[in-house]
Amino acid sequence: MRPDFFRLAGIAATLFLLVFGTLPGHAEKAHGIAMYGQPALPPDFVSLPYVNPDAPKGGRVVTGNVGSFDSLNPFILKGSAPWQLRYLTHESLMGRSWDEPFSLYGLLAESIETGPNREWVEFTLREEARFSDGSPITVEDVLWSYEVLGTQGHPRYRAFWDKLASIEQTGPRSLRLTFTEEDRELALIAGLRPILQKSQWQGKEFSEGTINDIPLGSAPYVVEDFEVGRHVTLKRNPDYWGNALPLRQGVHNFDEIRIEFYGDNTVLKEAFKAKAISYIREFNAERWESQYDFPAVQSGEIVKSEIPHRKPSGMTGFVMNTRNPPLDDWRVREALIQAFNFEFINDTLTGGRQPRITSYFSGSELAMQPGPAKGPVRDLLEPFADSLLPGTLDGYELPQSDGSKRNRRNLRRAMKLLNEAGWTVQDGLLRNAAGEVMELTVLLQQDALIQQATAIMDIYARALERLGIILTLQSTDKAQYNERQRVYDFDLTFARWSLSLSPGNEQLYYWGTEAADQPGSRNLMGMKSPAAEAMVQEMLTARTQEGFTAAVRALDRVLISGRYVIPIHSYAVGRIAHLRELRYPQDRLPIYGDGIGFLPTVWWHEAE
Repeated sequence: MRPDFFRLAGIAATLFLLVFGTLPGHAEKAHGIAMYGQPALPPDFVSLPYVNPDAPKGGRVVTGNVGSFDSLNPFILKGSAPWQLRYLTHESLMGRSWDEPFSLYGLLAESIETGPNREWVEFTLREEARFSDGSPITVEDVLWSYEVLGTQGHPRYRAFWDKLASIEQTGPRSLRLTFTEEDRELALIAGLRPILQKSQWQGKEFSEGTINDIPLGSAPYVVEDFEVGRHVTLKRNPDYWGNALPLRQGVHNFDEIRIEFYGDNTVLKEAFKAKAISYIREFNAERWESQYDFPAVQSGEIVKSEIPHRKPSGMTGFVMNTRNPPLDDWRVREALIQAFNFEFINDTLTGGRQPRITSYFSGSELAMQPGPAKGPVRDLLEPFADSLLPGTLDGYELPQSDGSKRNRRNLRRAMKLLNEAGWTVQDGLLRNAAGEVMELTVLLQQDALIQQATAIMDIYARALERLGIILTLQSTDKAQYNERQRVYDFDLTFARWSLSLSPGNEQLYYWGTEAADQPGSRNLMGMKSPAAEAMVQEMLTARTQEGFTAAVRALDRVLISGRYVIPIHSYAVGRIAHLRELRYPQDRLPIYGDGIGFLPTVWWHEAE
């Protein structure tokens, strides 16, 4: 940023500033902010680089969700709301570019300003910003939104509120947030909090709203109609306040977005074949190659598009709940990983077309490097050497099988580990010293991946039988699944953590000690690792990209060597089958590839 010189009396004072810089605590207002360095787009940018700014408006798109819903408030823990609402009906002070690791540009706010060390952040609201009912968005609305989300909202919003030393109005359209700790990402997180209307909730309990208490937003779409458990219809607001903004050129092009709900993935796919829904994402490469040759594809009415990306693999697999014995013993978890015959399963279910996830940030420059930890990564981990599990410092790799069905070598390794942990086979079943049989339950949800997850577990259960372990599959509807997951009522469950090129505070919500005991958190494994928390803090306070990368690579080592998840295959490319009249900018794909910021956001309807 350029220095912001204040008007001072006298030439001497002016010369003093020119020579010695700015007064402490002052910086220049900017149009955007990046986690490191400067945002890529200049103040006068016209549109995001991955959109078609001339995309036509109009048309209708229908998408499908598996399960049901009983709430239209995506900001509270109570109930189950369509996940799309947070992104399509509500806005924040800043908006994200999905073609940069982590950069934000003014949306409800026209400018952002930070302290020299980002110890505070100040936003100035746009005078023209409006809620969908036409009422102006005020500083009071923003202050209330931060507080209500931080105290009554979903747990994912509460950690940020605890890091605020103060939040206050500083002008007719400006407010400042001051933080309690050094954390360069907090200024960006502040810019991404959803903004709600305070007056809507006067006399109501925000966290206990009914299905008809739909939070008013300011985004291009509003809820027009719904039938509980069946559908939600969003319409594009013709009076949307932000149509002229650079962030809004070429996006949100459909006049109507309808979300249909289906009981299971099979019914959803049949609806797509009949063109009752407009697009579907396919996560299985084998099915993509072998099952998308139905008549509508052959005739060209449905098109198959592949969307590459450059983001980390994230973690997808079967998470083990360390709150429950015997999964609190790393040797048991390693034995379960050894027994998982990925090569055979992958060949059977995907034709071997999808590579395995090798770590939480694999496929990106943030991934841990093979072999022993070196240089700054080792320096960061060494103070925690006594608490780190084997392989963290010296190198850890997931086991590989010979691809055969029996996986003898790895099962022998698994049995050796189980014996070391005090488990032996007696009368054909694996028992501990007290004679208790090792019985594990896998909780599965009826969603788009349920068929694949069930098929994987069916194969896995037969392998565990050879070790004397009883594995029981429990498939529940979305409501039951959400409640059981919220209170961690499972041994194993299928889970996915999507990770970005700029991981930050959300990592504490995923892996932090406090989150482990917090109902509804994403720390599904219940891990409590001082080393992991220290690496996250290093990430948050790093001043250089090199220091940040070293901290993430160190965190990656702690996570993968913790043996918390049995990883499956990665999704290196997005696979979308869609009606041919749905179009997207094929020549300017964002680095994050497919996602809510891509489909339906930058797509459009083009009638033939």
